[in-house]
Amino acid sequence: MKLRQKVIFLAITPLILALCAIALAVRHQSVLLAQQQRATIQQAYLSSKEAELKHYVALASHSISHLYDSGRDDQATRDEAMRILASLSYGDDGYFFLYDMQGNTLMHPRQPELVGQNLLGLRDENGRPTIQNLLQRARAGGGLERYMWVKPSTHKPVAKLGYVIAMPKWGWMMGTGIYLDDVDQALEKIDVQQSGNIHNTMLWIAGIAIAAAVAVASSGLALNISELRVADAKLKVLAQRVVESQEEERARLSRDLHDGISQWLVSIKLQIEAGMIRLSSGLPAQQQAAHAVFEHAADQLSNVMGEVRRISHNLRPAILDDLGLAAALHHLAKEYTLSSGTPVHFEAAGCTDALPEVANTVLFRLAQEALTNIERHAAASRIDIALAGEADGVTLRIRDDGHGFDAEGIALHPQRGIGLRNMMERMDAIGGRFAIRSSSDGTLVTAYAANNS
Repeated sequence: MKLRQKVIFLAITPLILALCAIALAVRHQSVLLAQQQRATIQQAYLSSKEAELKHYVALASHSISHLYDSGRDDQATRDEAMRILASLSYGDDGYFFLYDMQGNTLMHPRQPELVGQNLLGLRDENGRPTIQNLLQRARAGGGLERYMWVKPSTHKPVAKLGYVIAMPKWGWMMGTGIYLDDVDQALEKIDVQQSGNIHNTMLWIAGIAIAAAVAVASSGLALNISELRVADAKLKVLAQRVVESQEEERARLSRDLHDGISQWLVSIKLQIEAGMIRLSSGLPAQQQAAHAVFEHAADQLSNVMGEVRRISHNLRPAILDDLGLAAALHHLAKEYTLSSGTPVHFEAAGCTDALPEVANTVLFRLAQEALTNIERHAAASRIDIALAGEADGVTLRIRDDGHGFDAEGIALHPQRGIGLRNMMERMDAIGGRFAIRSSSDGTLVTAYAANNS
């Protein structure tokens, strides 16, 4: 896969994932809302049915109240009351029924074959006692009861919502009921409509996702050339900066060799030649002078060796490889104190030996660069270096009490911010974090490198 394709893929994938997550969330919320709406409609529908049933029972009670409240309890009066109730009906399947308190059917206009039968032990297809529950509800003062019963128009058992009351003077239970299959059909229609709405919403989201993906891909292709040009220009600038850094390091090394070691070696050569000439004369005084010349040459050789060690340490401190980052920074702090006269206080805490070699080198070079900048620009009277080892990485902090500078402005300056940019680029190269905070009270440089960097 080419870089161009990878960029487009990385741009489209999060968009598609986000839209899929949105689609799932919308679907979940839509289903939840549909369930809540269905429950609300069902509750409202049943509430209206319950009120309707109560009204029907009240009307039936009123239609026979002149007989029930007359005080007569003869069979003729009861038969007249049953005749009136049997004649009352509403809708296709609305009727009233009568049972005595022992479960005997007294009146059932739609199923007359049940009259005279004792249905106290009748149970529905779920095993629930139907007439027993109705009688228990009536004895408790009357009310609503759900049960299964055969619907006259279809001759099939369906759910029914009944309302019963007790007529204690005559030992009756009177009631009526509404079959709930119509409610279920209405709710099924609502479910179908809601499912269709959810399906259409998912199609809209899918269409938006495809359109967005096409738009992102087209934009990515359109911007790819310009982005490649910008990236190529940045790479050229970075390569030029690397070459400049190499040339600066070579020039510094050349100056150190020419101005220091080379001149010392020439002086030592001349002194050795002069000493040899004096030794060849054979005179005691000349031999003593030659001895003094050789001692001076030996002192200069010691200086040359010290200079070689200093240059070698600047190129790659051996102590960094042998004893680790903490020891190398401690040695750097001592050398800086001796060379500049500004006290450097070093402090190490925790385990700092888990960093990879490249991370150790980057943090050490960053400390060198920071000390060099402090010496050149900060005019500090105290410097503190703290190295803290943690479970997942190492943090380096370098603080001075100098007069500070505009860190953001310097970093953007094309000529003056090279050292600061080098620090940032070194930390970016190992996946670390770099921060600098500066004010009139001083400057704090913070660098963090992970153990797996």
